[in-house]
Amino acid sequence: MGLAERRKALGYSQEGLAHVLGVDRTTVGRWESGKTEIQPPLRQKYAAALQLDLAALDALVIRPTATLPEPAGSSSRDSYGSGDIDDMIRREFFRIITVAGALAALSAEESEALAEGAHRRASEDFLRMNGHLWQVYQLARAKGSVHPIVRDQLTGLTKALGGRSEKETRALCGAAGDLFQLAGELAFDSNRYTDAAASYTLAASASKDAGALDLWACALTRHAYVDVYEGRYREAADTLLVAGRIARRGDSSLSTRHWVAAVQAEAYAGLGDLTECERALDKAEQVEDLTGPAQNGGWLRFDGSRLGEERGARYVQLGRLDLAERTLRSALAQEALAEGQSFRRRGVVLVNLAAVGVKRKDPEQVVASAREALHLARESSSGYVARRLQALRSAFGPLARDRRIAELDAEIKALSVT
Repeated sequence: MGLAERRKALGYSQEGLAHVLGVDRTTVGRWESGKTEIQPPLRQKYAAALQLDLAALDALVIRPTATLPEPAGSSSRDSYGSGDIDDMIRREFFRIITVAGALAALSAEESEALAEGAHRRASEDFLRMNGHLWQVYQLARAKGSVHPIVRDQLTGLTKALGGRSEKETRALCGAAGDLFQLAGELAFDSNRYTDAAASYTLAASASKDAGALDLWACALTRHAYVDVYEGRYREAADTLLVAGRIARRGDSSLSTRHWVAAVQAEAYAGLGDLTECERALDKAEQVEDLTGPAQNGGWLRFDGSRLGEERGARYVQLGRLDLAERTLRSALAQEALAEGQSFRRRGVVLVNLAAVGVKRKDPEQVVASAREALHLARESSSGYVARRLQALRSAFGPLARDRRIAELDAEIKALSVT
């Protein structure tokens, strides 16, 4: 008997069991087929629903088989917090070889200026197409719709690399480093974190071969963010130190080093280091001193416009509630976050304000902020805001006994995170 047979024997449909567990029907299907593992927080609840103890539940589970990173367009998930040991090992492997490759190149070439690759017509065509794809990605409501185009572009780029001169190959490697970062973003948005780590590793390798320092540093920063998102703050901080070294050798007119600092602030906040967090935020804010276009709207999009809300979010992480609320409310008053503007950005700030209310045990603040964020998540179909709201539920604790919080919890529970 497997999980599906046990479910049927108890009279549950997939939808019925999903309702009991507070997950999507497709999640139950993926557990039953062995495509994903049951998240640790849900195992006890799942076992109880199937009238099993944990050992008996484990005996019915089909273990996912290790696979190569799936092509763009795949629908599989590597859920945050899944506890899949194989995936954790693979992500750590990707991180180590990425950092090791960067350190080896830095030590070998620290005293040498990397020659700039000459742009040929073919590489310029790919770069123009990449820029267009970044724009499509940013504007698309369903990010997965960009997968097939990115896959085709990567296929064409791979073919173009054959039979080229060294300088042309370097230029095309730069285009590949750009495109693999976009592929990683798509994987990350789809909750496929192992695939994202693999893409960022390839992006870092291609960028290094191209001698494109800022592109290389951005690939490492994105790689580090996978660890930040999973709470592996020390690993992220180590990777970001390397990214910072590379960025300092890059184009000083670009915002690369400031973006590295902004992500470092999040890693330091996760480590509970207020001093280093604020120092990193102060460095990130120096992006305002740059003249001219500091970002390209593609693989580098950091312009400092979100630093107010980022600083507020870091104070929430660190438990500095007064500082957090003051900073977040100031950010909420910005024109870019006004009602009707960026739903995702405004929604994230509101979730952080709700988190401040949770820490203060203030149900009125929680409900007021979270309800607006819930509305924005529905209006925009933002999976990111939805996931932030789902994470907020786990912090309700004793507040969940309040009728208003209980009603809010039920609404968030029904919200799709895909």
